[in-house]
Amino acid sequence: MLPTIHTINVLLPFFYVATFAIYFYDFQQGGKKFENSKRLFLFLTLIFHFLYLLLRTIEFDHPPITNVFEIFTVLACSISFAYFILELVTDIRGTGPFIIIISIIFQVISTLFIQDLTEVKEVLRSNLLGIHVISALIGYSGITISSVYGVLYLILYNEIKLNKFGLIFNRLPSLEILERLSFIAAIIGFAFLTITIIIGIIWLPQAFPNITFADPKLIGTFAVWILYGIGLINKFLGKWRGKKLIILSIIGFCLAILSTMLTNFLGKSFHSFY
Repeated sequence: MLPTIHTINVLLPFFYVATFAIYFYDFQQGGKKFENSKRLFLFLTLIFHFLYLLLRTIEFDHPPITNVFEIFTVLACSISFAYFILELVTDIRGTGPFIIIISIIFQVISTLFIQDLTEVKEVLRSNLLGIHVISALIGYSGITISSVYGVLYLILYNEIKLNKFGLIFNRLPSLEILERLSFIAAIIGFAFLTITIIIGIIWLPQAFPNITFADPKLIGTFAVWILYGIGLINKFLGKWRGKKLIILSIIGFCLAILSTMLTNFLGKSFHSFY
């Protein structure tokens, strides 16, 4: 099985690049020539990636979460998967290049540096832990996509304000649609972070009797979750909309990145085992 895993690992970046190329070409041309085929490319790439993650899990007897480069390939898959869900829900297919390029970056780094680890800590062999981590990655992927749409919203907003009507204006969806896409991506992120937190509350105390809820990574995740929860509630109540909600989405993403950096490099966390 190892040769198959290694072959797929090498091929995955090419699959993502091919998917990006067809999305990007369609974005530049502004036509509907590849409207259906580009989604098929993304679907096949995701199936290929899911197979790769499944084979690694079976071969090495642990979910692919034991080091940063395994997490990078899961993150690449999570970002594209979250976007795929978003595209299915909204049927808006013109913003794929801005999302898939992120998956390419993570997957290329993973392909170049990933290692085959058979000897890992026993806790890392837990499938429930795998679900906990993967749902967290999908959650943060949703947040990432939400912030990307937020940035696109601000770019288009400034283009309109400055009366610049070039490629960005002609190809991007309207401000209203970009706000909607950012909102739905935030819902996906919030939902999966909720699953992550629930699994963590139930399972982590059993796996780590000395766990403390003052753990830096737990605090950071709760902070991001609460911030997005406030934003989503105010959106549902009709109190927040437009630029205000977009800025909140970008702030939430920056908080997530800052929290991850601080807890990984400065804070002492029981999460450091992966």
